[in-house]
Amino acid sequence: MSELFDIYDEALNHIGVKGRDDVHRDGDWHQVFHCWVIGREANGDPFLILQKRRDTLDYPDMIDISAAGHLAAGETARDGPREIEEELGLRVAFEDLIQLGRRLGISRLGDFVDCQICHVFFYETDIALADYSYSRAEIAGLLKLRLDDALRLFSGEVDCVRAAAAGLGAAEVSVTRADFIPSIDNYVMKILILAKRYFAGEKQLWI
Repeated sequence: MSELFDIYDEALNHIGVKGRDDVHRDGDWHQVFHCWVIGREANGDPFLILQKRRDTLDYPDMIDISAAGHLAAGETARDGPREIEEELGLRVAFEDLIQLGRRLGISRLGDFVDCQICHVFFYETDIALADYSYSRAEIAGLLKLRLDDALRLFSGEVDCVRAAAAGLGAAEVSVTRADFIPSIDNYVMKILILAKRYFAGEKQLWI
């Protein structure tokens, strides 16, 4: 049986419940949870953790959010930390997340239409890349990308940067903007700017 999702109209009013496959066929608005894992190196340099999707999934082999997933019917963002544990092996309390608000995301992949109400969060940790117990069923490997390098990449200052890697056959790999799942709103760049503000000590963060 297909998972059931709450669905919403264009004003984000709840209008019913629908099966996952039908939601993506019809392009219904539905809720998802996004968590971007961030941290600091011992020398103070900020970084973010990213996942590379397995080649059996939609957007195969592309770089994606640290952890993300759908919220089932009746769930709220408080249920989202489940996705962090399932994908990265980290048990995280909702209260330890840094709230960044909601983002509306729209994408299409063939007949698959994805209209997401995204509940977006940061989670800060200094856990070593090698110590993540990530889901091999969904994730090919993990990347640790220095925040300043990511900003240089997404601002167009450079075409390629290096990132530390786990599970990808090398300790470091090259990363380009084309390696990331595309978005119509420069989502990754917005996250990078918010991360820069967070590490500068700002408290008023909103996507």
